[in-house]
Amino acid sequence: MDESVYFRLLVIALCSVSECSQRRYHHININMKWTEAQRYCKENYTDLATVNNMNDIKELMSKVKDNGVNDNKLHVWIGLKNTRVYTWKWSMGHTVDYMNWENQKTDKTNDCAYMKDGKWHHKGCNESLSFICYNGDKNYTIETSNKTWREAQRFCREKYTDLTSVRNETENDEIQKIMNDSQISEVWIGLFSDSWEWSDNSDSSFRNWKSDNLILINETMSWPEALVYCRQHHVDLVSVVSEKIQRWLKEVIVNASTASVWMGLRHSCSVGIWFWVNGEPVCYQNWAPGTSVEDCDPEVRSGAVQREGDLQWISHPDTEKLNFICIRDNKK
Repeated sequence: MDESVYFRLLVIALCSVSECSQRRYHHININMKWTEAQRYCKENYTDLATVNNMNDIKELMSKVKDNGVNDNKLHVWIGLKNTRVYTWKWSMGHTVDYMNWENQKTDKTNDCAYMKDGKWHHKGCNESLSFICYNGDKNYTIETSNKTWREAQRFCREKYTDLTSVRNETENDEIQKIMNDSQISEVWIGLFSDSWEWSDNSDSSFRNWKSDNLILINETMSWPEALVYCRQHHVDLVSVVSEKIQRWLKEVIVNASTASVWMGLRHSCSVGIWFWVNGEPVCYQNWAPGTSVEDCDPEVRSGAVQREGDLQWISHPDTEKLNFICIRDNKK
């Protein structure tokens, strides 16, 4: 298989133009890499598209459909880029001026914030808690059903306004009183840590990530066969680009019938690097001790994750027959 396929993601750029307070979008039907699309938009318009809210999402999708594109599997670039530097942001886009941590968070990881006993704490966003929604005019609603942070955010946006911001001591005390009255000890608030920024340097903290939905394919295939299968029947082989996705593997790998399972990691001897099939660089890593990840073998090698223990990564010749994990289309 041609390795260049994995380095170039064929997409459609989506440019934005700001005119006074109104943002307009232009759909560019040209296949480009992200950096090429960014340069094109800056030279011909303003920048790659920035998205501030769900209305912007609807406008973007409308613009793409107006241009005759109706393929639900089509990818379009927007102006969001990963800086690898984590900062705290409010889901509603408020500036983070007030903080009330129990212990000041120093490790910049992809966590979300919750309130307990009037103080803020942080944990993995995939944990499940009750949560506080904001519905305008300082109106707070506590939801006692347990949801992950993203699920809580989606619920609040659909039913109310958003997960709540906490911008001063008065708001902090009011939310804690609601928790006490409801006898709820811990709730998600709208504060999250991420490393993504918009190309135009806007302060928009709006995110609308699609949840990774993983599925174990309990059949044995070579790595190229597994890649084709995932792309034909689902979305792609899984790219484990963060510790969070690594944790998700535990939920699906337990029923594997092979000792290790293919993921979307492949080695290029010509370039001398490992790369993910979704185009992300290999920054987060979980290689097993003693695994050689640099030497080139006569056989092309691809990455697999071990079923047992800490789910560490190993490399295999890509002709070996293993189970594999696909990213599933949530719409199916």
